[in-house]
Amino acid sequence: MSVLPLSPAHSPTLPDSPRALRWTVDQFHYLGDLGCFEGRQAMLIDGVILEEGPMNPPHAIAATKAEEAIRDILPRLFHVRVQKPLNLNKSTDPEPDIAVVVGRPGDYITHPTTAALIVEVSDTSLRYDTSEKMSLYAAAGIADYWVVDVVGRRLLVHREPQPNPAAPFGYSYSSVMILEPSDGICPLATPSAHILVRDLLP
Repeated sequence: MSVLPLSPAHSPTLPDSPRALRWTVDQFHYLGDLGCFEGRQAMLIDGVILEEGPMNPPHAIAATKAEEAIRDILPRLFHVRVQKPLNLNKSTDPEPDIAVVVGRPGDYITHPTTAALIVEVSDTSLRYDTSEKMSLYAAAGIADYWVVDVVGRRLLVHREPQPNPAAPFGYSYSSVMILEPSDGICPLATPSAHILVRDLLP
């Protein structure tokens, strides 16, 4: 008795090479609930879990000052979330340093999916925050994205998201303002509220 070779239709399908295992936001949060990221700064970007290094004192000071300055000028229509989940899609939760969200905390039974303003504080992460993360926020339709450049002592304000095939996630901002410590800025969501850049810096 002879054995017939398997036809291609019956051959087992094997991957040509190893492939990345991508995570969903629900899986990422489940790992967090298990304590997998205890003491770490983890975020989920396009299904990939990334970890930032420890927060140094200038970063921590700038983040605290920015939180206080923004909270002081916000009307009750908004509230501030600090390093909390922001589910931009099913595979992305960047947990931004600061997210200004419409409504009060009790209005949400799930994590917010957008924000009126996002602020990232950057020292060693400036390149990433102004490239991949910038494109990610633009793709999510975030209209107002600020980067506090701790080392350069300036504020980078990104506005007017638009398609850009050359950007990492296919979108970027057509307006980028570079503001010095003596300059002021008003959030798009609250145009009558004025913040001095120096009040966001360590």
